Amino acid sequence: MTAVSPATKAARQAQIAGILTHAQVRSQEELAGMLADRGVHVAQATLSRDLEELGAVRLRGAAGVLVYALPGDPGGPGSRPGGVGGTAAAGLEAGALPRVAADLLVSAEASANLVVLRTPAGGAQLLASALDHADWPAILGTVAGDDTVLVIARDPAGGDHLAQALLRQAERRT
Repeated sequence: MTAVSPATKAARQAQIAGILTHAQVRSQEELAGMLADRGVHVAQATLSRDLEELGAVRLRGAAGVLVYALPGDPGGPGSRPGGVGGTAAAGLEAGALPRVAADLLVSAEASANLVVLRTPAGGAQLLASALDHADWPAILGTVAGDDTVLVIARDPAGGDHLAQALLRQAERRT
């Protein structure tokens, strides 16, 4: 099944953030072309506003050319999903998953491509946000309640492998 994004401002900005995270984009014209390749057509003025709202800045890249970049602060403008009130609000940096998992993961159980993680009361949102920011290709997404996180694996039978990998993170054995 192919991922489909709605034609909303939030979806468009998520596409922009994804492109800027994985590619060196030198101009708004180049970015508009990359968006068009993904089926997202945007006017230059709208793209300019989106970049400003995402907090994008132009930095000198490795080759000395100016490229667009997003703030690296999880939970800040342009961060991946889970950023609103997520790890940045709790004072956690990117790569904090082992520490968060060690502090919060109580158990992990799998069924097919689903993993149910248990945390102490109130810990699920923080753990889910850390998972979202870990950017694991094996994770399709998370849903958090108060003390339970549902993790959906991309692989239809990948839940058990993912649960074991998460337990290793909690034990700081990656």
